[in-house]
Amino acid sequence: MSSYRQPGVVLTDRHFTVPLDHSDPGGEQIEVYGREAVAASRVGDDLPWLVYLEGGPGFGARRFVGAEAWLGRALRDFRVLLLDQRGTGLSTPANRQTLPLRGGPREQAAYLAHFRADSIVRDCELIRPRLTGGAPWTVLGQSFGGFCAVRYLSAAPEGLKEVLITGGLPSLDAHADDVYRAAYPRIERKVAAHYARYPQDVERARAITAYLAEHRPESAKPPAHTGGLPVARHPPRFRQRQPPAPLPAGERLRAHSARHGTLRRLPGGDAHLRLLR
Repeated sequence: MSSYRQPGVVLTDRHFTVPLDHSDPGGEQIEVYGREAVAASRVGDDLPWLVYLEGGPGFGARRFVGAEAWLGRALRDFRVLLLDQRGTGLSTPANRQTLPLRGGPREQAAYLAHFRADSIVRDCELIRPRLTGGAPWTVLGQSFGGFCAVRYLSAAPEGLKEVLITGGLPSLDAHADDVYRAAYPRIERKVAAHYARYPQDVERARAITAYLAEHRPESAKPPAHTGGLPVARHPPRFRQRQPPAPLPAGERLRAHSARHGTLRRLPGGDAHLRLLR
């Protein structure tokens, strides 16, 4: 282990070896990296541990400089482990450079199945006794890290003293699609406000959409036939079309709203914005 100092903080690099597949502990091994942070004034204290699970999925733990943001508050009471979840940061990577080494799409999908929240929680449970001596610790989960924390509560509650969740609480019974649909009205309002302020972006957004539809890579195109039934190469929402003509000079979009919402046609195309109060 190597340690170094930043203002008010002592940091230590920690590396842990864990099974790729926890159901096969003697099989392939990967490495999980964590950065320990402790207040410089409390290095010798016997502090409880807090493990931080970053959002994403796919992001390593954020790299603080000194005791900034929430880390400064946490260091008053905890020794903190900023964990790079498997596949991220300085842990054994799972990315576009490494995945092709696993074989074709099926093999890659099978490999990635080992990088879900259930495996991340089992990593934590292997790491915890090495740091705490077996004592439960506190988990702070941000976004996807909150999803992992909920999984932790279900799978290994005995390892937890407490759980803190910021912006990552999954629904008990709703599908993820339902959650995204609930956000659509807000997104519509945000888009309408943006276009009202930057009307030139209407043409740009449509030109980008048309370009992407025309230049979709073969790997992103649906198969010509599925189950013996022909399907369109380009679904309706990605239909190829010519970029719209530029907006006339001086023309501006005006956002209209009504108690029950209105539909307004945008210049130069067939897109509509529903504006809700």
